Amino acid sequence: MSSPSKRREMDLMKLMMGDYKVDMINDGMQEFYVQFHGPKDSPYDGGVWRIRVELPDAYPYKSPSIGFINKIYHPNVDEMSGSVCLDVINQTWSPMFDLVNVFEVFLPQLLLYPNPSDPLNGDAAALMMRDRTAYEQKVKEYCERYAKPEDAGAVPEEQSSDEELSEAEYASSDEEVAGKADP
Repeated sequence: MSSPSKRREMDLMKLMMGDYKVDMINDGMQEFYVQFHGPKDSPYDGGVWRIRVELPDAYPYKSPSIGFINKIYHPNVDEMSGSVCLDVINQTWSPMFDLVNVFEVFLPQLLLYPNPSDPLNGDAAALMMRDRTAYEQKVKEYCERYAKPEDAGAVPEEQSSDEELSEAEYASSDEEVAGKADP
């Protein structure tokens, strides 16, 4: 059983050593979030998503569970749950694959080459088949509305510390207005 856990650690470290922001959910290495950027030269370019990854006990012999946390408009991603319909991950997973493959190959390929004939989001699939330009426009609208860096968890900690800082500044400006006590 130590082999899968060592492999899990190694794959997670490779992901962290890459250009991926990884946030652990618990103390273990089985659940975490990864910040994922949309592929260049695609309607998803500029979008940033927070992806939840769950590694089963039998990883790498069993595939990871992958889901989008912030919304994405795509035929093969369930709009409500964020679940991904990805044959390579769900059906043809092999221990030869690792987490870096998921984020550098599988997810970019999914976004670049959607499969409208096997949809989890029927509206996106229908629009894509009916009017590709309108579909790509809606993808871009979703990116602008739901896939900014702060939507993927990149900024919230900074926002809360800014609020605390502004309260501190407010308190210090009150003291200055009061002036110094007379001797």
